[in-house]
Amino acid sequence: MAEPGSLRGSTGFTEEEAREFHGGYMRGFAVFMVVAVVAHWLAWSWKPWL
Repeated sequence: MAEPGSLRGSTGFTEEEAREFHGGYMRGFAVFMVVAVVAHWLAWSWKPWL
């Protein structure tokens, strides 16, 4: 648990660390989404399922 008077929240991150983590997470998520969309497009091109 966070110590009284500290700037750390319940996660143990400072606000700056939390923003940095969130930025990295969002970049990773964006890369994952691009790969997934390309994979779905390739699968659709090969064999449409609808």
